[in-house]
This record gives sequence, C-alpha cells and structure tokens, in this order.
Amino acid sequence: MQHPEPDSEAALAPTSEAGARRRPLPGERRAQVLQALAAMLEAPGAERITTAALAARLSVSEAALYRHFASKAQMFDALLDFIEEALFTRSSQIAAAETEPPASKAARIVALVLQFCERNPGLARVLAGDALLLEHERLQARANQCFERLESQLRQCLREAAQQAGSAAPSADAQVAASTLIAFCQGRLQRYVRSNFRRLPTEQLEACLARMM
Repeated sequence: MQHPEPDSEAALAPTSEAGARRRPLPGERRAQVLQALAAMLEAPGAERITTAALAARLSVSEAALYRHFASKAQMFDALLDFIEEALFTRSSQIAAAETEPPASKAARIVALVLQFCERNPGLARVLAGDALLLEHERLQARANQCFERLESQLRQCLREAAQQAGSAAPSADAQVAASTLIAFCQGRLQRYVRSNFRRLPTEQLEACLARMM
C-alpha cells in the first residue's frame, strides 16, 4: 500500500494585522469571529469558551458578536459547516476516483481526516467532541454524524476491495474494516486533543494503516 499523500490544505487562516487595523468589510467580521473561536479552542482547557472571552479577544462587545451569530451554538454550527465542506468535498473526490485501488482510497480518506485535524487543532477539538461537551447536545450529534458519513464512504471503498480479494462476505468484511478505521481516527483525535496537541494524529500513520488493511 502506498503512503497516503496529504490531501487537505484547508485551514482557517489567521486574521492579518492589516485586517485588524481597518474596518472589516461585510462578511469579514463573521469570518474573524470563527477564526478567533478556532484559535481559542487550541489553548489548554478550552473546552468552555464564553462569548465574553471571545468578544474580548476580538476587542468588540458581546452585542457585536450577536449581530453576526444569534448564539454561540450558531458559531459552532458554522465551524462544523467548514469541517464538513473541507472533508467531504475532498473525500468524495477520493472515493469517486476510478483508477485508484479501493483500499488505497480508504487509506487516503483516513489520512485526509487526520491531516486536516493536525493542521487545525481547534477544529480537531470540535470534531473530537471535547469543545461540545457543555454545548447543546445537537452539536455533539452533528459531530458524530460526520464520522458516520466518513464510515459510509470507507465502507463503500472497502466493500469493493473485499470483492476484488474474493471475500465470501464482502459487505460484512467492509463493515468490520470501516468501523475499525473510524475507531482509529476517533482515538487518534482524542489523544491529540488530550495531549494538548503534542501527540500528532498522523504519527506512524503508514505503519498503522498497513497493519489494519
């Protein structure tokens, strides 16, 4: 199996100093709020962030935040929107590739998720669920749905791989393999977050995938 190449360059870019000095254009303040929230989620003990702290970081009032988001839950929804778009746009392209071996496609999807989270530690805390523990349970359910969608994509790739390998029960084999890979992803993200982002999720990734696939 080939080593999975980096597939996701998506990141919430930091606000520039020049952008901080001038009056934001329409839509820019919303992006700045999300960038600030993602940056704050990278700090140790950032499971609970208040709108007051977020407003202070941006040097605006809490009322100014609510002109762009009706609630903090909407801010997390917007972060989840970004995560979903970044991951599923690319993972769907990988899954649809006709010339690549299906097992290789599954490996690349796993690498995509872990590389994206490694580049975006604050978003890793959201996807792992830690940032959502004290928020509305709907948000946690939405994060879980991201993994369910990824598992479905992996299952599709791995069913094809099992069929090509002559499996007597390709659907069952694919289900077991896909759930194992998703559990691996979730475990790596939890370790990354709980080590304060010291233990990288892509650590020895090629060797781990080779043992599981």
